[in-house]
Amino acid sequence: MTCDVFVVGSLHMDVVVDAPHLPRIDETVAGSHVAYQFGGKGGNQAVAAARFGAKTAMAGRVGTDEFAHELLAHLDASGVDARQIQRGDGASGMSVAIVDSEGNYGAVIVSAANLEIVADKIDIPPGTKILLLQNEVPETLNIALAEKAKKAGTKVIMNAGPAREMPGSLLGLLDMLVVNRGEAALLSSVSEKEMIPGQAARILREKGPSEVLVTLGEKGVVFLDAHNALMEQPAFRVDVISTHGAGDAFIGALAARLATGSKTHEAIRFAQKAAARHVSTPVAERSST
Repeated sequence: MTCDVFVVGSLHMDVVVDAPHLPRIDETVAGSHVAYQFGGKGGNQAVAAARFGAKTAMAGRVGTDEFAHELLAHLDASGVDARQIQRGDGASGMSVAIVDSEGNYGAVIVSAANLEIVADKIDIPPGTKILLLQNEVPETLNIALAEKAKKAGTKVIMNAGPAREMPGSLLGLLDMLVVNRGEAALLSSVSEKEMIPGQAARILREKGPSEVLVTLGEKGVVFLDAHNALMEQPAFRVDVISTHGAGDAFIGALAARLATGSKTHEAIRFAQKAAARHVSTPVAERSST
């Protein structure tokens, strides 16, 4: 098995509910629609990488429930090599997301099988150009796979979502750290309100990653390269239907372009286009975009 992009991460079945607004504490809101969708940051990024032209494989874990069959079938239909997906007793991961009338969302995840991925059973496929990691799996797993990737000469990209503190032992193994505004604020130890993206990128780079990419939604991106050069890139203007999954579309597209030979600045711009198309496409039509 060979691949361009190897994703190690989470698989969830997402239950997506449309509602007029996100519920406040003790409030019950009447929703208008519910859908069951393939998800998990790892799974979403693997599917996006495959759809944008990279030969993609994934390692993760599912349970023995019906969700497991649906998750594996979706990977197969999307062209993702799932031979390193582990299986065990119990439930697969799942999440519940509520999308409001303006396209914003909040979500709760139940990690289940994703917390039981065994690092020793995962091999970096020969010829892999990029290993893609996220924070929906245990930190020890990410460290173990990043170490394997470095030994294999594979570039390591880490998406630090969901936001949590990350040790220097992991940050120092990263070729690129990708964070959104909230994640950048947490990892650089400043408040989100006071955070200046370029300054946060420099703080984060000092912690170990060779490159830092800060995504800012409708305000674009800030990228600090290995030579300490800072690039600011505006976003594409589109009519937003839903932002759910936009970050995963961005990162999957970025990894695909980097793995297939694009220069970093070109790959970032392509990923911005992919994210813009994602948020402006009706949710039901996204699997075909």
